[in-house]
Amino acid sequence: MKRACLRLAKAAAMLLALSAPAHADFSSCVASLRADASRAGVPATTLDAAFGGLQPDLKVLDFQKDQPEFKTPVWDYLATLVDEERVTDGKARMAEQASALATAEQRYGVNRYVIAAVWGVESDFGRSMGKRPLVQSLSTLACLGERASYFRGELMATLKIIANGDVPADRLNGSWAGAFGQTQFMPSTFLRLAVDLDGDGRRDIVDSAADALGSTANYLRKSGWRPGAPWGFEVKLPAGYSGPSGRRNKAPMSTWAARGLTRIDGRPLGEGEAGLLAPAGLNGPVFLVTSNFDAIYSYNASESYALAIASLSDRLAGGRPFATPWPTDDPGLSRAERRELQKLLNARGYDVGEPDGSVGKKTKDAIADFESKNGLERDGRPSAKVLAALRR
Repeated sequence: MKRACLRLAKAAAMLLALSAPAHADFSSCVASLRADASRAGVPATTLDAAFGGLQPDLKVLDFQKDQPEFKTPVWDYLATLVDEERVTDGKARMAEQASALATAEQRYGVNRYVIAAVWGVESDFGRSMGKRPLVQSLSTLACLGERASYFRGELMATLKIIANGDVPADRLNGSWAGAFGQTQFMPSTFLRLAVDLDGDGRRDIVDSAADALGSTANYLRKSGWRPGAPWGFEVKLPAGYSGPSGRRNKAPMSTWAARGLTRIDGRPLGEGEAGLLAPAGLNGPVFLVTSNFDAIYSYNASESYALAIASLSDRLAGGRPFATPWPTDDPGLSRAERRELQKLLNARGYDVGEPDGSVGKKTKDAIADFESKNGLERDGRPSAKVLAALRR
């Protein structure tokens, strides 16, 4: 026992010795950040409150390496973001904010259903905006993370937001990367494009849904949104199609029609230009997407993300899910199904915490162990096959 305790003490001492330089570097870096902000005109009172006793949040460095929209299969990604629960909630929230959405649509020319879809995907209609203090997250990333220069700039923008009085410092909480508010703006984007839609003299995208919706509409319009045009639509390919694809390879609709493409329901393609998007290959759902899809893509540079926004906007407007099934025999789960999966794992003795539909490390580890013990491929993925096995 004594030897074991001694080994643990030595290990702890080594970890402390290794972490000390990092914290020393962080303190030195924070001093330089403060000096830069002071030169940029941020008042000393703001800096004192922001940096007093500040410690790094090392978890954000792990989050920086794990971004689901770039790693998750598209059918998993859309299953949880565009489910019946979000469609029903979204219609109710749109009714509550009908006036703000109408004003944003009229002022900026952006389809209200697309604005609401961004709201739904980014924060579940204002319910989940992130809890990490922006100053702490951005200081950590600026001092210890990748793309330090970029996050340094976002930190400077955050300090200016506090100094300007648009959003109180204690309300500036968000994602690990610094996105905040009901439609998750980065601080520099907020300074450029946030608007005061409710007319109270502040641009507050945290506590004012109207400001968040108006700011998103302004962002999309500045990103090239064309009023009255669709984001795109699902299409049917001719048998043996081997032509061009890629959303950037745009061509007139007449050219796509000549190549044998039709809308999924057989109607003509219409007018304008579009590119062919095949997020899961030509055997899955395929779309012709316009420059308005590119405007959505600019919000978060991921085609899966943009397709989630596009799909949710159609569903909020009364449209149907995509007609073509995804090319998999093991589809993703809705949030309700993920909550059920977590309840069943807990019932089998695993500890995944409160079943909330959010799949973190505990849930993934439990799934992987369950898969190993039940003859399933071990990948820790919340899928239909795992749920079916748990139900049995």
